[in-house]
Amino acid sequence: MSKVTIEIDSRWVKIARSPLFFIVSALQGVSVTFAPYFLYLSAKGQFVLAPERVVVPLCFVVIFLVPLSYFRLGSAVIKELRQKEIPPSPVTAPR
Repeated sequence: MSKVTIEIDSRWVKIARSPLFFIVSALQGVSVTFAPYFLYLSAKGQFVLAPERVVVPLCFVVIFLVPLSYFRLGSAVIKELRQKEIPPSPVTAPR
């Protein structure tokens, strides 16, 4: 295994180190599990904890925008990885 150092834009470094990114990563689980479930309950009329006008748009925002932030960060990292030439790792001979 070889180590690779990549350089990404300072904007992404600030985002990845900010408390906002902690909230986004916490919402990742919500966007996968609870948001679709709340949409399902709202469609059936069984979600009574909050009005549908609030719950449904928030669910769509969480479902679509949380993964988008990961996709954008991942694409910046992958772009940088593809630009660098990774040297082959040395293979050790069996004893």
